[in-house]
Amino acid sequence: MSFASNLLVGRSAFIAGGTSGINLAIAQAYAAHGAKVAVMSRKPEKVDAAVATIGNGALGFAADVRDYAAVEAAMTAAAAANGPLDIIISGAAGNFLSPAAALSANGFKTVVDIDLLGSFHVFRAGFEVAAKPGASMIALSAPQASAPYVGQAHVCAAKAGIDMLVKCLALEWGAAGVRVNSIVPGPIDGTEGMARLAPNPSMRKLAEGATALGRFGTTDDVVQLALFLASDADSYITGAIMAVDGGQMLAGNASFSHEKMPAI
Repeated sequence: MSFASNLLVGRSAFIAGGTSGINLAIAQAYAAHGAKVAVMSRKPEKVDAAVATIGNGALGFAADVRDYAAVEAAMTAAAAANGPLDIIISGAAGNFLSPAAALSANGFKTVVDIDLLGSFHVFRAGFEVAAKPGASMIALSAPQASAPYVGQAHVCAAKAGIDMLVKCLALEWGAAGVRVNSIVPGPIDGTEGMARLAPNPSMRKLAEGATALGRFGTTDDVVQLALFLASDADSYITGAIMAVDGGQMLAGNASFSHEKMPAI
């Protein structure tokens, strides 16, 4: 699928976690299609590097999604510079492998705070400066939201919360003309997540075999859906949980999740 190069001209986008991986690729695509883009991440050096690659007058903000006041300040500044936010993406995430019996309370809390609480912060602060009606809010979730993974109890709990948050916000904010949806990338090549979950050839082969298509996806596969959800073509879709996973979830991910966890 390809989209017109002027697809997002005149629109303002804010991407939390938009300095690396899939989120950065989405930010770059939005800018290439004409949007005014702002990205936010915790480390200033990553923000500066991302802004340099995005171009098109991109803005960058260093803030932690766990800090509501900092998120609110960044989004308010972005809206003041670029206009009310038409597209808001919550993509910040934390992940590491750990069996539940070895998982500390702080480790569990850290992932929930970054993923779930962070998503609420981004969407709640974003609602105040969103273009209403017409704004599109998008969460970057994960298959762990609906299938159990060995060594991922903390992530599964956080991601499940994100998908339910998306549905609740879609239900409440639809009257204001705000759409809220979730993208669920499966095994995507070249991402930090797969580097952690499939750190060796045997685990990669297992992950590929758990998909109906028998292969990893690409970042562009996710970008194409993010472009669709940000466009007018998405005007009647809200509360949707959309997988880009090559059919991984068709079998409930059993072949991957029940395999012996790799040494960590």
